[in-house]
Amino acid sequence: MKTLRRRALGTAFAVMATLPAGLGAAPAIAQAQEITLWSHWAAEQPKRQFVEEAVRRFQAANPGVTVRTTWYEKNALYAALRTALRAGQGPDVFYAEPDQVEYVQNNFLLDLSQGINWNNVEPWARQIWTHNGRAYGLPLEAWTVEMYVNTRKLQELGGSVPPSLPHSQGEFLDLVRRARARNVVPISAGVGDRPFPGAFLTHETLLMRLGLQDYGRLLAGEIRWDDPRVVESLRFIRSLVDARAFPPGVATMQLGQSHTYFHTNPGTLFFPMGSWYTSRAFNPSDQGGQPADFPLGVMRVPAPENAACTRCRTIAVGGSYVVNARTRHPDAARAFLDAFATPEMGNLWLQNVMVQTGIKADASRIEGPRAGYFRQLAAANEGSDYFFGIPQQVLQGRARDTFTQVVNNAFISGQVSVDEVVRQMSAAQQAR
Repeated sequence: MKTLRRRALGTAFAVMATLPAGLGAAPAIAQAQEITLWSHWAAEQPKRQFVEEAVRRFQAANPGVTVRTTWYEKNALYAALRTALRAGQGPDVFYAEPDQVEYVQNNFLLDLSQGINWNNVEPWARQIWTHNGRAYGLPLEAWTVEMYVNTRKLQELGGSVPPSLPHSQGEFLDLVRRARARNVVPISAGVGDRPFPGAFLTHETLLMRLGLQDYGRLLAGEIRWDDPRVVESLRFIRSLVDARAFPPGVATMQLGQSHTYFHTNPGTLFFPMGSWYTSRAFNPSDQGGQPADFPLGVMRVPAPENAACTRCRTIAVGGSYVVNARTRHPDAARAFLDAFATPEMGNLWLQNVMVQTGIKADASRIEGPRAGYFRQLAAANEGSDYFFGIPQQVLQGRARDTFTQVVNNAFISGQVSVDEVVRQMSAAQQAR
């Protein structure tokens, strides 16, 4: 299982396998058509610029076909889609994430099994969007959970990035306490508008402590939340809460605010975040990006001393594009998504966005001022054993809702104890 997982992720950071000849772009579409696209990433310039370039190339290859894009922030997009899709309307193509299984369950999505060159897509990424043997989404964005660090502040506190990249839990807790002693907030986090960032440290700790198989069994309800290894992991997170590691307004701070809180004001030591950190941080500083001289480092989440798998970590598929089942232009919409599924576009994504992708790509081709950052990211992921999907993408029903409300929010904000987390998650598990 572990070997297979390493191999499946090989092309996310290594050279893409040679493809057979003839796997080029889809044939040009003859008639004049307009495709509407509703997308998240309104404030994430690298991703927006990538999509706009893809639109430009597609339109050039298909004269007479126009792609009209509307940009949203995520919550506004989801609200607009709920209204439009229920009315049998909405855009031809729209942004979605794999945990939104209600789109499939309500028959809102077009089957993409045909019309997309899936040879250019990572098999694990396609699988996450596959339901009952049919593929419903193009997995553009993939990401891992990283521990970003302000290396200047770390040095000022007498610490350093360890050669192995993760600190031990004891070393990490000591740095948290030292930071607080100097009136530095140790860890930035914000869960006011997202259901998952507050759980990053918890689920990565559980994954390392339990290992791939048992962690999967925990999420599947086959291992109880009162298992001593689970309780031990939760107690470590609680020790961070008790050390005042997180901002006082963590429960209401929004995701975008947590980025600025880390790199600009007031500035924190650590920031556990998906590797799509770059899509905001590499914006110009006057548009919410980190300062040009910010001393960014990439580490791994602190490792339990008795971990079953210190190299285990989560990889997830994030931002994807799907096609509305009610579209009047199914062939054109499929062709538009197929235009993303090429090695050239995969490389362009890596070069411009600096985030992993489900499209097969060659990370060795990255050049320019940000190439050093991507080498850090690749080093942090080297030799990893991956679990596919964050808990919100694996859990269902009451278990997912409870995890979001309790682990993501109430736990790190100090509102519930370890015993209460165990009690509530156990009850949700039994209600499956």
